[in-house]
This record gives sequence, structure tokens and C-alpha cells, in this order.
Amino acid sequence: MARRRRGRCGRCGRCGRRGRCGRGALLACAAWTAGWVLAAALLLRAHPGVRSERCTDEKSRRILAALCQEYQGGVLVGDLCEDLCVAGQLRYQRCLYYERGKKVLQATWRGRPIILKSKEEAFSSFQPLSLPEDAAEEGGPDALEAELHLLVAGEQEEFVLFSLLQDLSRHALPVLGSCGHFYAVEYLAAGSPRHRALFPLEGAAGVPRGGRGQARAVSDMALSFLDMVSHFEDDFAHRLHLCDVKPENFAIRSDFTVVAIDVDMAFFEPKMREILEQNCTGDEDCNFFDCFSKCDLRVNKCGAERVNSNLQVICDKIFRHWFSSSLGSWAIPFPLQRQLRDAVQECADPWSMARSPPRAASDVFWKLRSLLRATQRELQEAEK
Repeated sequence: MARRRRGRCGRCGRCGRRGRCGRGALLACAAWTAGWVLAAALLLRAHPGVRSERCTDEKSRRILAALCQEYQGGVLVGDLCEDLCVAGQLRYQRCLYYERGKKVLQATWRGRPIILKSKEEAFSSFQPLSLPEDAAEEGGPDALEAELHLLVAGEQEEFVLFSLLQDLSRHALPVLGSCGHFYAVEYLAAGSPRHRALFPLEGAAGVPRGGRGQARAVSDMALSFLDMVSHFEDDFAHRLHLCDVKPENFAIRSDFTVVAIDVDMAFFEPKMREILEQNCTGDEDCNFFDCFSKCDLRVNKCGAERVNSNLQVICDKIFRHWFSSSLGSWAIPFPLQRQLRDAVQECADPWSMARSPPRAASDVFWKLRSLLRATQRELQEAEK
């Protein structure tokens, strides 16, 4: 068991429940965090094809057993540790996936389905934080409470983002608790290209069978995606960019609210600009997953400003599937189908949107919203 040295905070979860680190410690860690996040982002950019590990129940149970051994040894804590390691009220169910060190497991907590996540398998994989000596001694044992938050800020950006958004957005998962380096979020069934409507509709409220039922569900989900786009664009101090848009990273609630369930590749505007502004020899060097900028060949530097948008990528990767390939099954008039298809195609073209003035992008948004509202009215009328 690792021991805490004088002048050095421990690792994730070695904390009490009171007190705060000093301001100097927070500033030092904030600077460290910013550098780490950028380095991680650039590493992923350079090696996007890193293969996922094999996801097995045996290995997952071994990971959680090691977690509990460290909890029982006093190395880490968390408000879910007792239920996981002692009371047996948090039970492992199955392994969902491993990817680039990240572990995602399904479990039940007091009868409620949840997801357990960690950026790394082992507690020892996390780097220790070096904080000013006076900051650690200033708060005594109470100062250890902030260690968890500081380390997670540097090592598990998704945890931080979910924690920040849980009281601000209905489009993000709330954090339910943690044990050491694992944290729990609500379980929602993720989307998949295997679903005809991209998302499972069995648990959604009041979805009738047949083409009309699917059409109504799709229009409701599409409107919720537009609400999320507007929310992430306008409702925070900085725009929130989604750089990995695919059905698997979203889920829907029973009322058709779209929820982002994987935000590893989501960045607020200042970090987005820092990631994009890299050296380049062509525009392809300026693509960071689904977030694009352009190469200035005069200085061989990517622009710091993203040239596509969340709306464009969602139109391309989600709306195209709904409003192009499945038009024949829709229970709405063909002229409205065609208008929707044309609006989605206009929205999905990244370079035409990039060349258009900001007002044009806004016009596409409102055009889509108006057409989807018209779709809902048509469906309601057909049901009478």
C-alpha cells in the first residue's frame, strides 16, 4: 500500500469528507490539468486506431476485487465503496467495453441498473499529484478531500464534465457516486447502427407499433437533438463541442429526451481552440475526430476556430439515417419528407456550412425545427 509523503497529496479517493486544499494547490493543479488534457488529446489524435482490449467478466471481476482490496486497506474511499465491497448492494453484472484503458461495466446498485466507469484499470495507473507542501499541511487531514477532485480533474475529464453538467443540463448523465477511481452513472441503453431507428424504442413512452409510431418517435428524438445543440451552443459561458458523434454515445429517456452518455471527446471552447491550433500541411491535418478546422498554408498552422459544428455532424451522422434511407416507411406526406431530406442534406455538408455566414447556419437550424414540428402535427392529425 502506497504511503502519503510529506508535501505530496495521495491519489484518487484518499480523502476524508471535509476541508479544502489551499488556493495555491488548486492553481497548481489547474495548470497541470490543462497540460495533461492537451497531451492526451494529441496522443489520441496521433493514434486514433489504437485497438480496444478484450472485455471479459473474469477480468472485470478481478479489477473490482482489486479496487475493494485497496478500499479495505485504507488506500481509497468513496461513497459507493461500502455497498460494493462490504454490503453487497452494488453488484457487477457484465462488461460492456474496454477502450484505450477505459473500463465500462454494467452493475446494479440497490436494485437500480447503473454503469461503472474508470479511465484506467488500476488505481496505481494514475499519476500522483505534487502539491505545495504548505497546502497539504495547511488543511491537515481535511485537505485530503480535495485530492480526489484534483486528480479526477486531471485524469478523468468525462467525470468532471458530467459533474459540472448534472445540475445544468437534462442532456447529460448525473454522477451517482464513486469508489476510488470508478464512478457510477445512470444506465441508459445506448444507440446502435443495428437499430432501425438508431435507438431502442421499446422502453419509450406511448410508442405505437408501425410506421406512424416510429415516425413520431424519430421526430421527437430529432427535436431533442436540436434542443441539445442549442443548449450546448448558447447556455454555458463557453460553447461545448462534441467531437465524437455516433449513436453509441447517446441514449434516449422514455420521454425521448436525448442524453449524451459518453463525453470523452467533448470540449468547451477554450480547450477546443487549443486542440485545433496545431501544425499542418493540409486541411486533413486539422481534423480532430468530428471537429474540423482549416490549414493556413502561409504559416502551416491549423486555425483555432472550428469550421464545422455540432449541428452539422448530428445532421450527417444521425439525421441522414432517419430522413434519407428510411423515407419510404414514413407515414407523412411525401412533400414534407422531401423538404426534410433536402434540409438535412444542406445541414450535413460541412464545407458548405463552413463557407456560409453564421446566419445561414441558424436558418438551417430553424428550418429543420419547423419541418419537424410540421411532421408532428401531420402525425397527430393522422391519429385522429
